[in-house]
Amino acid sequence: MILFPAIDLKDGQCVRLELGDMDRATVFNDDPGAQARDFADVGFEWLHLVDLNGAFEGQPVNADAVTRILDAVDMPAQLGGGIRDMATIEMWLGRGIARVILGTVAVRDPDLVRHACKAFPGQIVVGIDAKGGKVAIEGWAEASELTAIELAAKFEDAGAAAIIYTDVDRDGILKGINVSATLALANSTSIPVIASGGLASIDDISRLLKPDCAILEGVISGRALYDGRLDAAEALAMIAAARK
Repeated sequence: MILFPAIDLKDGQCVRLELGDMDRATVFNDDPGAQARDFADVGFEWLHLVDLNGAFEGQPVNADAVTRILDAVDMPAQLGGGIRDMATIEMWLGRGIARVILGTVAVRDPDLVRHACKAFPGQIVVGIDAKGGKVAIEGWAEASELTAIELAAKFEDAGAAAIIYTDVDRDGILKGINVSATLALANSTSIPVIASGGLASIDDISRLLKPDCAILEGVISGRALYDGRLDAAEALAMIAAARK
């Protein structure tokens, strides 16, 4: 299992939102590059980046902050937020992003996602954000009529590298990962699934290392890492031990 530390970018700063609400943002670091170095120094293998402004505006907004992160560390990063066309996908991959995350466009234009998966094998991740059981889009501001499992099924044979499943109703409020819903999705598809939303403590890591969760590729953590509820070194050591 991979533990992905999240760097959510709003107005060039590293923040965490509560329940996806841009008006409920806590700034944890005003230097994204320094935050990335901190995560690299602890021993993380990947970074999970989100352009929050971009998610709402439908186009990249925090490009300068992302560039500072890529310049600061030598580790792969996946990025979502405001990526709605092939030109933007190509732009980010050309700048050094390892994987781009397609969320809203997966609902709006699934053919584009399939085309991107073929054009950039291993570099396209589908972001599925669920709110009240339905897929949320446009920076979580709108709800679609699709369930997570229904959306995932559209890309079963597309060649997506992974699905990131976020329970919006838990995101940023430290209520614990929605393991049952995440496993239900993972068991419905052959695409690797990454859990997201609500990770609160080392207990969540322990739960995700149980045999029934071996199907998952990893988990994303944000607020719990920033406020110290999750000790990064302890979590990474636990994951390393489980790999042996």
